[in-house]
Amino acid sequence: MNSHRRFAKATRPIEVALVGAGAFGRSLLGQGNRMKLLSVRVAVDVTAERAAEAFRATGRGEGEIALCGSPSEALAAWNAGKVVAAGRLDAVLALPLDIVVEASGHPEAGAVHALASIEAGKHVALVTKETDSVVGSYLAKLARERNLVCTTVDGDQPALLIGLVTWAETLGLPIIAAGKSSEYDFVFDAESEVMTSESRSAPTPGFGKVWAIGERPVAEVLAERSRRAAALPQLAVPDLCEMAVVANATGLKPDKASFHAPIARIVEVADVFEEGERGGLLAGGRRLDVFNCLRAKGDISFAGGVFIVVRCEDEETWKVLAGKGHTMSRSGDAAMLWLPRHLLGLEAPISMLDAVVNGLSVAGSPTPVVDLVGRTTKPLAKGTRLKAEGHHHTIDGVGPELVDAAPLGADRAAPYYLIADRVLKRDLPAGAPVTLADVEMDDSAPLYQLRKRQDAAFFPQG
Repeated sequence: MNSHRRFAKATRPIEVALVGAGAFGRSLLGQGNRMKLLSVRVAVDVTAERAAEAFRATGRGEGEIALCGSPSEALAAWNAGKVVAAGRLDAVLALPLDIVVEASGHPEAGAVHALASIEAGKHVALVTKETDSVVGSYLAKLARERNLVCTTVDGDQPALLIGLVTWAETLGLPIIAAGKSSEYDFVFDAESEVMTSESRSAPTPGFGKVWAIGERPVAEVLAERSRRAAALPQLAVPDLCEMAVVANATGLKPDKASFHAPIARIVEVADVFEEGERGGLLAGGRRLDVFNCLRAKGDISFAGGVFIVVRCEDEETWKVLAGKGHTMSRSGDAAMLWLPRHLLGLEAPISMLDAVVNGLSVAGSPTPVVDLVGRTTKPLAKGTRLKAEGHHHTIDGVGPELVDAAPLGADRAAPYYLIADRVLKRDLPAGAPVTLADVEMDDSAPLYQLRKRQDAAFFPQG
């Protein structure tokens, strides 16, 4: 599509407020300095000074920045042409903003910010997937009821994969599988027999023997790879969280609750995510999963991109496409189509412009299809606070699973980011689902209240 025509109705830059000035947010601030149709003059973080630092880091001069603690201060700074740095969203919501980008990464705060923005008549770009996985369907519904848009954003894998899936469906391509690569490649050094992923390295003696699948059974080789690289984490909570957002927008589901998450080379993906009767891992079609991209140093990376595996029904056409270098399965019955990128805030403005200018959401009208829930990976004692910590917002001792969506219940596994930061009321053994009955839940907690509203809207008989 010609993007100039796509946004031809825009008569001015859209006005954006950013909440959460981390890596994603700063990339958006920087891009806002380069675009004619985007103005990001407002940033909110835990303190106004931290928001101001994000402006400085992305090229704003000290004289351009106003630290604001109240709506009146924010309005005065806005009218003076300054950029506004604030420590609370309510200090800036009265400004003439078109859309609020919620990128705090905090599930509870994300719910509060998204709801407040919609109630203030603003569109929402919901980057915080932790919130989206719990109540994204309801926030999108609430926005639509007010002629607003609450959307995921390009530049992050869920929106990119939703776009790829719906593109394939429009073309009538039968989808066998869809997913993404994990955030960090598995880079194998054949000489030292060491595997590196992100900043972690581990010896993997004998891994060269399973570098290529060849004609061996796929599942057998993948199991051996996983065993030899067991010292490296092979599944991350954010991967399942992001695929929950995709499931709720597309209806695709995981093949197994905790994913296969194989260590696989790019050229193998069409074989790996094939149905079992054809030699792959899957029990059926239209499945979601992730893979850990295996490569040698210097090889092309998947770059945290997204993919679909489609059935090759038109033999003659796919012979031509295979000759052009498309990634095919060994049998030629399946092909992987992929977008080897996700560009964070550099690409997010496309979805934001679509929301404001065209009234469109990447996710369309999501509905609850799956829930991201938690299961203990070790015994946890009464009184343990289930803190979601670190870059991946992971709860120590609680692993992720994707299960069919259902309304909250005392005896049902509870959403992963709803139990985050709650305190256990009783001891739990390893392997137990974490339910609402297991945690101390403040009935007034905003995320809990929103989830109950979502359940009432989508599961009226629940």
